[in-house]
Amino acid sequence: MDIYEAILARHSVRQYIDKKLPTEVIYALQAECEGINEESGLHIQLATDEEKAFKGFLPKYGKFSGVQNYVALVGPKGPDFDEMTGYYGERIVLKAQMLGLNTCWVALTVNKMKVKCEIAEKEKLGCIIALGYGANQGVQHKMRKIEDLCEVKMHMPKWFEQGMNAVLLAPSAVNQQHYKFILKANDTVEAVSTGGAYSKVDLGIAEYHFEIGAGNYPFKWADKPSD
Repeated sequence: MDIYEAILARHSVRQYIDKKLPTEVIYALQAECEGINEESGLHIQLATDEEKAFKGFLPKYGKFSGVQNYVALVGPKGPDFDEMTGYYGERIVLKAQMLGLNTCWVALTVNKMKVKCEIAEKEKLGCIIALGYGANQGVQHKMRKIEDLCEVKMHMPKWFEQGMNAVLLAPSAVNQQHYKFILKANDTVEAVSTGGAYSKVDLGIAEYHFEIGAGNYPFKWADKPSD
């Protein structure tokens, strides 16, 4: 399975069977987390055979069961934290899918006080990614139209269309997809949040999908405005 096949196959899964992760899978996930941390400055951590974070907590959205493994998205506090954890967290999600696992992004449905992770001074815990062997493969979320999520004032080039097709498949909080991709001059793309809960996390996820869809085309991301 390549990474685009992982995008197509991956759906949110909230129910997991009691099956331990093989050692080689754990090593591969840990290596991915370590590589991301070195690249990004985040402090992402994998927890295995650990279910306390999903026990004794009132679900806010969806019902989880059997979760014994998860990734804690930890990193330095700052205006870029949410977007970065979305971008790099989705990288882990798709890596897990390629390893034969199922996943789900988790925000309010977990007891963060019981999440097994280290949080240094000036760091914070963001979302959690549940992972393991699903009791099912999930279902495709309702698809929106490309024109709902982008702005193009000229003919839409193939690379941009392919990027947007990947964006349509990106997970987001309650499937809101509150962002827009704007094609500017000189093959520059501006990705902006349009507001809403966890919209910057969702934006980071969508940006990673766009890059995968656009492939090797040398487009440029527009500079982010200062907050």
